[in-house]
Amino acid sequence: MENIFDAKGYENLASRIQALTPDTKAKWGKMNVSQMLAHCNVAFDLTYKSENYPKAGWFKKFMLKTLVKPAVVGPKPYTKNGRTAPEFIIKGDRDFETEKAKILDYLKQTHEHGAESFEQRDYINFGKMSSSEWNTLFSKHLEHHLVQFGV
Repeated sequence: MENIFDAKGYENLASRIQALTPDTKAKWGKMNVSQMLAHCNVAFDLTYKSENYPKAGWFKKFMLKTLVKPAVVGPKPYTKNGRTAPEFIIKGDRDFETEKAKILDYLKQTHEHGAESFEQRDYINFGKMSSSEWNTLFSKHLEHHLVQFGV
């Protein structure tokens, strides 16, 4: 898994995203490439624009932190066609260039902020996380979908 905070990891992820085109086809799943980029942008939206999303109540947050967080920030790769949270489900058409630019901007912003700024930063659904957990949250998800689209 790439380290989004490391220059080499950041550059590798960015170049793989740059390699995507509007015609890139998925190896599995139902999303097209524009929907996949929009889907990946949700993780960053939840980080940088969390005010646009409803906060989970204490019980839901406890359940997410206890049951979902270990799968999201743990070392085990995601399975093909796995379940996703409702806010990550992308329906309808999305503009490829807009979504691509947005994810590249989020990727750059995250890299430039650096690991230190993510240490013990609060995530809307999981609470405070280490910079290592943040890296896994972003990189593991991107890796899963970049492999899905063959880059």
